[in-house]
Amino acid sequence: MDTVIVLFNRDLRVHDHPALATACADARRVAPLFVVDPVLALGRRTGFLADCLADLRESLRGRGGDLLIRWGDPVAETLRLAGELSAQAVYTGEDVSAFARRRERRLAEECGRHRMGFRTFPGVTVVPPGALRPSGGGDHYRVFTPYWRAWNGWRRREVLDAPDVVPVPPQMEAGPLPVPGRLAPRLFRGGETVARERMARWLKRSVAGYADGHDDLAGNRTSRLSPYLRFGCLSPLELASLSGGGGHRGGDGGGGDDYVRQLCWRDFFHQVTSAFPRISRDDYRPRGQEWHDDGDAAQAWKEGRTGVPIVDAGMRQLLTEGWMHNRARMIAASFLVRRLRVDWRVGAAHFFELLLDGDVPNNYGNWQWVAGTGNDTRPNRVVNPVRQARRFDPHGEYIRRYLPELEAVPTRTLHEPWRLPAGIGGYPPPLVSVG
Repeated sequence: MDTVIVLFNRDLRVHDHPALATACADARRVAPLFVVDPVLALGRRTGFLADCLADLRESLRGRGGDLLIRWGDPVAETLRLAGELSAQAVYTGEDVSAFARRRERRLAEECGRHRMGFRTFPGVTVVPPGALRPSGGGDHYRVFTPYWRAWNGWRRREVLDAPDVVPVPPQMEAGPLPVPGRLAPRLFRGGETVARERMARWLKRSVAGYADGHDDLAGNRTSRLSPYLRFGCLSPLELASLSGGGGHRGGDGGGGDDYVRQLCWRDFFHQVTSAFPRISRDDYRPRGQEWHDDGDAAQAWKEGRTGVPIVDAGMRQLLTEGWMHNRARMIAASFLVRRLRVDWRVGAAHFFELLLDGDVPNNYGNWQWVAGTGNDTRPNRVVNPVRQARRFDPHGEYIRRYLPELEAVPTRTLHEPWRLPAGIGGYPPPLVSVG
């Protein structure tokens, strides 16, 4: 073929990029394209996306290529570029959300109508979402543990090198990058270059201690690679392969196993979403819950003013950083749906709006798990915030870090909200009993 367009979506990298690698092998010219879709409200993620696109453009230019940025409907803009370049095919990565699948279907139909080739490629997950099926029937796994066993036995594809050269068509207009939003937290800088540096440090210094330290709220001993996985700055397959564990090369039976298990959880929710694309709005397993329409309680929760320090610390971290420790996410989510009885969709939408790593499968899959409407085999599970605080923030360091008004409060009192002096530092009393 003469020219192939590679449409980037949630795969903003050059390493282990099957669509890009195949296009470079198949065609004389490759046109890397990203379309900024105004329908997608990225909010605080806009700055991170701008970093990712700028870095991807530099990586492609370093290989003789470029990244074309267009604005508008991805299908219309891809077809417009294809007409300008007389392209023979469009290659893109697969995704699982309802929005992404509609876009993929439209693109396939339009390519067919214009007699162009169209191919999708894996790369968003370690194991492609539809690759594993339960032996007893069904189109996906509903329970994690049997999925984990099957996932471990899957023969993974090889990790692909970045192409040495990306030969682009001549005289293409590159197009402007998005402008970072004012509210974008800068705790994380986006892009594959930063992501690979972080990955290398994590694998060298920290992954071995992941099993013992990942629930330590104050210790910050998680990888913090999730925003880079969300935007595809890192290949989850490459990360899993380098981390070891899970019965694959490099497994040490310790931190690597536990960390790879988290990557498997990510794959698990992607295959659930692929089979149940309404996961962001409908109960996966309806159980007849009755939710309270309590706007005041929900707003207090969003602002980190529930009067329960461990919950509020997590919510303040989210507001200031655009990220939250995974254990804190579980505590805060459980408090909203189990204690305040507020609909999980309210909390999930708030997380999705603010989290840099917010994506449909993991955000909504985990919220439904906590709410008892999803894939938890114990749908009535309740996370006790007092016990969680004592266990995972035993000295109150995490709470004090994000609730400075409670700096002078003794640790025991931080763990027992009902003992907090009334109005200390303007801090509110608990909305509900948590004893």
